[in-house]
Amino acid sequence: MTFKTALMGAVASLALVPAAFAERGADGHVNIIYYQAPSTMNPYLSGGTKELESASLVLEPLARYNEAGTIVPYLAESVPTVENGGVSEDLKTITWKLKEGLKWSDGTPLTSEDVKFTWEYCTAEGGGCSQSEKYNDVVEVETPDELTVVVHFGVPKPFPYGPFVGAQAPIVQKAQFADCVGEAMASCTDENFSPIGTGPFVVDEFKTNDVVSLSANPHYRDPNKPAFATATLKGGGDAQSAARSVLETGEFDYAWNTQVSPDLLEAMLAKGKGQLVSAFGTLVERIMVNLTDPDPALGDERATAAHPHPILSDLAVRKALSMAIDRALLTEIGYGDAGRPTCNVLPAPAIYNSTANDACLTQDIEGAKAVLEEAGWVDSDGDGIREKDGKKLSLLFQSSTNAIRQDFQAIIKQWWGEIGVETELRNIDASVFFGGDAGSPDTFQKFYADVEMYANNFDGTDPEAYMANWECKQAPRPETQWQGNNMPRFCSDEYDALVAEMAKTGDINKRAELAKAMNDMLMQEYVIIPLVDRGRLSAHSNTLGGVILNTWDSELWNAADWYRIKE
Repeated sequence: MTFKTALMGAVASLALVPAAFAERGADGHVNIIYYQAPSTMNPYLSGGTKELESASLVLEPLARYNEAGTIVPYLAESVPTVENGGVSEDLKTITWKLKEGLKWSDGTPLTSEDVKFTWEYCTAEGGGCSQSEKYNDVVEVETPDELTVVVHFGVPKPFPYGPFVGAQAPIVQKAQFADCVGEAMASCTDENFSPIGTGPFVVDEFKTNDVVSLSANPHYRDPNKPAFATATLKGGGDAQSAARSVLETGEFDYAWNTQVSPDLLEAMLAKGKGQLVSAFGTLVERIMVNLTDPDPALGDERATAAHPHPILSDLAVRKALSMAIDRALLTEIGYGDAGRPTCNVLPAPAIYNSTANDACLTQDIEGAKAVLEEAGWVDSDGDGIREKDGKKLSLLFQSSTNAIRQDFQAIIKQWWGEIGVETELRNIDASVFFGGDAGSPDTFQKFYADVEMYANNFDGTDPEAYMANWECKQAPRPETQWQGNNMPRFCSDEYDALVAEMAKTGDINKRAELAKAMNDMLMQEYVIIPLVDRGRLSAHSNTLGGVILNTWDSELWNAADWYRIKE
């Protein structure tokens, strides 16, 4: 079986899932491997995918997105709309009704007060909530009774499904987190490692950056689910060994993000123990450009807006770095049919995909040299490295530890060397890099480097909250405990105005224009250098049933429906 055939078969097989189990816990144990180990089980303390997904086994939102990108109710009875009366005619309120009888895993009832508290928890001053953009424009949350939640917005919200929707905005228990608000948010270790939830599993033991041991939630709302009595989510290692543990050895049942070269995956598939699941969504491998100075000599003001970057503040440098890259070659080397070269950070859905930046699809080494020359960056001493005003064009390029990413770093370093840029490479264990620990110097939020490479995506098919990631207020900094999603520290009043306009725009075509305008501003300022539009690619054993890959929410979104196929 070829790699391409495997991908096609993976998508086709989604419709062929047999009938599921009939009794909670009847299928024993399931082993899941995320080689990027979670550092917390609280998604509000990390923007890392590994935390969002692991937490989704325990914490749930009012509604989430299915594999088609459609919003479906989870803790709510239904999805409110203008048509069913759940969204007001002026678009300033949305009213959610909780399902009756929902319980937390400790047996206490879930109420509207927990939902309201979740908003208060994420938006409290000094807390540094990494998903705060989900609650943009919320001015009040009312709880007229135990099952009713009324969200009030300060502006009309044609898309009112940011708060409490998707894996990035689940409900947390007020009783558990009441003393963990604001500056105390990150210090509540027990709560953050073992949150009480409504999902199919509960945390029995959490070992940070290592392993999570879970068991079936005894109070889960479906008495026949989950099929598995216990689960292990193991972290560590690398993508290649994770893929091998499912496809070759059969040690694990599910491997997330098998970011492995196509030829290696094809050899693994030949062993016949597992299969790949793949689908395109909004996952983009990109280089983020630091607009602030990460010099250690700056102390607490390092990598903050107080000190612009001495080299990368020059648009010409940022543009030349992008022009020197051959995206088609990177895609072929790293992802094959599971990737597409891209010039946008917002590649999908199709209505939002801009064509204004397509020039980046053609590598232009000579053009990049000319841009640097015109900007005054010249090799005055013949050492092959350009300089200007006494500053060498020398950069520290960091990424997480992964064979494909290190291959990308090496070849990009070579291309940048051809245009006169000296590059030092650094890779950091993924569990640390994406961990969100405010005390660590090695996180992608803290960004103590000049450029960094990783991928991320967003919940659902509407990019309003995602594009708000690059508002000025989203820049990680000491005051936010280094949380936030604006890694470049980009700040533009014009961009922020576009975010605000999209928030109150209802016409889908106008929303698309605004989203494209934001994407194009980021691309043409070269604060983000997109590389590859990556398909989600994971693996599961032939004995694990019920798996439906979801690129619009957590990959573990339907773990309650997984079951063991009897051989």
